[in-house]
Amino acid sequence: MKRWLKGILIVSLGFVLFACSDSNTQSQSESVRDSDIGLRKVDLQDEKDVKLLDYEYISSAAGESERIERSFENAPPMISHSVEGMLPITKDDNQCLACHDPAIAADVGAIAVPSSHTYDLRLNKSLGEVANARFNCVLCHTPQTNALPLITNTFTPDFRDQSSKSQSNLLDILNEGVK
Repeated sequence: MKRWLKGILIVSLGFVLFACSDSNTQSQSESVRDSDIGLRKVDLQDEKDVKLLDYEYISSAAGESERIERSFENAPPMISHSVEGMLPITKDDNQCLACHDPAIAADVGAIAVPSSHTYDLRLNKSLGEVANARFNCVLCHTPQTNALPLITNTFTPDFRDQSSKSQSNLLDILNEGVK
């Protein structure tokens, strides 16, 4: 029995060593060109062949734009209006909150930031203002363009209910399924 196990072990070790040496030889002899990586198909060290797409950002002013449905439940909503003159966003200068602050939003007809943005998950408490970790809106929310997708997408979102298409319930379901 011991001889049989030793034989299997030696044969297995031989296969492993052969497979490792074969992959090393292959990776050294075949190199992937920069122009074969990614969607741009150009040399990553030289930008001379890069052709920028022709696109335009949405030009609707804040308050005049049409709401964009979320990509999936609790996805960050897209910015449906122009952000001209609103960037850069800093902790001390966040022009988004001039309309989207929960205390102001209803009065100006804007959508208030959700409760998840005014909640500190580390301290497990509501702050009454936008959390320090959430002040830079454009980290998650992006303005829209008329650019066409580079890759066809067949994803279809499945929302729990109609309100999930336009509202966040992240704090309500954050620990769903966690025991």
